[in-house]
Amino acid sequence: MPDKLRVAIVGAGYFGQFHYDAWSRMPEVDIAAIVVRNPEAAAETASKWGRVGAPLPVFTDAAAMVEAIRPDIVDITAPPEAHLDTIRAVAPHAPWIVCQKPFCGTLASAREAVALCARHGARIAIHENIRFQPWNRAAKTLVDAGAIGAPWQITFRLRPGDGQGPRAYLDRQPYFQTMPRLLVHETAVHWIDTFRCFMGETSGVYASLARLNPVIAGEDSGLILFDFRSGARGLFDGNRLSDHVAENRRRTMGEMWIEGPGGTLRLDGEGRLWLRVFGENVETRQDFAWNDHLFGGDCVYLCNRHILDAWRADEEPETAGGAYLRNQEIEEAIYRSAETGTRLAV
Repeated sequence: MPDKLRVAIVGAGYFGQFHYDAWSRMPEVDIAAIVVRNPEAAAETASKWGRVGAPLPVFTDAAAMVEAIRPDIVDITAPPEAHLDTIRAVAPHAPWIVCQKPFCGTLASAREAVALCARHGARIAIHENIRFQPWNRAAKTLVDAGAIGAPWQITFRLRPGDGQGPRAYLDRQPYFQTMPRLLVHETAVHWIDTFRCFMGETSGVYASLARLNPVIAGEDSGLILFDFRSGARGLFDGNRLSDHVAENRRRTMGEMWIEGPGGTLRLDGEGRLWLRVFGENVETRQDFAWNDHLFGGDCVYLCNRHILDAWRADEEPETAGGAYLRNQEIEEAIYRSAETGTRLAV
């Protein structure tokens, strides 16, 4: 393995900038190239993350990039409709691939992408960063250590407050307005994954979804009940129009409760964890270290760091592509449940 791993990044949009920052802070990684449709739009990014006087090379075609650069890692931050074609182009040549979510846009395309990577011997992992937010890692450590006993229920109330009015999402991610599936496909999938991380495998779902803002195409509100194989239950209560108490409402995006026979663990909007022992009325703050950098407690770096460390140790990361398909299967069941008004086994 070379001392410096070469990463090529596909995309240079809003969230992609967090990926450039994350890779730039890993001493064993060099950012080697950019792939974008519009080179002019990537000029600032190429200059910012290249060496002094030597901007990053910019390609408009992923196949041409892998031929010229031969990267060790391709990190795909482009929109979902570009994922499968990009993976087709790079899987025969790049040993490691990271791909943003929503992975390939559809379950069928995601399955094809995973099969393509397997055929060519490429490893693929999904950049599913919410489970790597430091408060979620700390909460899982506490739950796994028995702080509340075997958990009965997990609840997350998503309240970012960014979905009101005719300009909803336009300042940051304007394509949200035209997505036919929004709340679950783009956002709640994070907590489908995180709930599985905390509670184990999902066995059933029941969902009621709604669109509250008429200017958007997809759903922006919903209640989703989860059954887990352990017998525990979960509730995702999402409303992108409402907010919650937080200095930065994008830090945690909402509030979480995990309950068990020994007590309740609560996450607030500032990223603080509070433990209340059963029968008591006082919560105790649970301390843990974290870095308030860019998005979600530096979770983009933490996710990519985990993926890279796993691959370098010849292990599978938590969000390996094949395993991640389960989240998308659950997502599809949620939409079917909402359409039919029935609880569905998964």
